[in-house]
Amino acid sequence: MKLPFSSSLPARRAVLVGSLLLAAALPLAAADNVRTEADAERLAALRKEALSYEHGEGVPKDYARAAKLYCDGARLGDAEAQFNLGWMYANGRGVERDDARAAYFFALAAKQGHPHAARMSRFVGSPTTTTPECMRPPEMPEIPAEPVLPTSEAQKKVIGLVNQLAPEYGVSPRLALAVIQTESNFNSQALSNKNAQGLMQLIPDTSARFNVKKPFDPEQNLRGGLAYLRWLLAYFEGDVSLVAAAYNAGEGAVNRYRGVPPYAETRGYVKRIISLFRRDDHPYDARVTNPSPELPRIRLLKGS
Repeated sequence: MKLPFSSSLPARRAVLVGSLLLAAALPLAAADNVRTEADAERLAALRKEALSYEHGEGVPKDYARAAKLYCDGARLGDAEAQFNLGWMYANGRGVERDDARAAYFFALAAKQGHPHAARMSRFVGSPTTTTPECMRPPEMPEIPAEPVLPTSEAQKKVIGLVNQLAPEYGVSPRLALAVIQTESNFNSQALSNKNAQGLMQLIPDTSARFNVKKPFDPEQNLRGGLAYLRWLLAYFEGDVSLVAAAYNAGEGAVNRYRGVPPYAETRGYVKRIISLFRRDDHPYDARVTNPSPELPRIRLLKGS
């Protein structure tokens, strides 16, 4: 039985099953496993973006994108996102109808006390025993080894350190090495005319932002650069071209131009990183920061 949807209430859902009318579910303050106000804000931002794609509010309607964003929130413990995704599967709303998968998400939301999830579970049967793919932790892509072969003991040490540290930050070693090769060519003492320092060419503001006290110390510099890459990956939701552009020109410039800025240096930099990394996307941890508020418009301009 298909559950009816009231399209006149784009931010709410009206469920009628037999004689039962359930009021639309309003966003919950925070899921049980959300520990801080910042976490709640990040989940709310994900949910808001998902709603905009589900209902075509300010962006083209894109159910697949909405489902992915809901699942990102569901994986991070947002009961409202879990309920909304269950709703999509229960109704076949832009996705293939799947009662077992709907029951899976309703059950997650019900465990957190969502006011309507337990009642909805009665209409979709038993949940699937297979964890949906989008609920599994992001995995590092299978990418060939480092973009360069070491030509000296110094380079070999840097590559070893990157391979050790990058996974701690959820960053592919290959992406980190692509940035290092492009920024400093593995020179830990590199200093640019803009005062960018060390292996990953951190400017003083970035060093301060990520608590780097000794920018010419290889490990400290790498940790600061990796922390920045992790932040940019979350901010631009894994879009490598935007991450590379922001690393070169700053995230403010990417937001201002709603994409890769029209600077010859930055565009060449992005092409270089993409050619070395060999992928356009990268897994990211949505808990690190809220996504860029310009992402929907950037995607619209890119036609994605």
